[in-house]
Amino acid sequence: MTEFIINVNEVEDLQMTTSTVELEQMFTRAKSVVIQGGTVILTRKYSDGRLENFDELTTEADLEEYRQTVFKYL
Repeated sequence: MTEFIINVNEVEDLQMTTSTVELEQMFTRAKSVVIQGGTVILTRKYSDGRLENFDELTTEADLEEYRQTVFKYL
């Protein structure tokens, strides 16, 4: 099964710079993975280098809900 990892630190950085094109590209790739039966994993990287997976999105509806949340803060 294919996985696509979204680093939420990167999402937050893109939100701060209002980089909607890059965010749309990220969500387009994620949607492609979900449509093919894969999983989108939301990961946070901490300052000590530790990575933590905290959510998995497996449906288009879940991904779209997360996308709407991200774009709400632009």
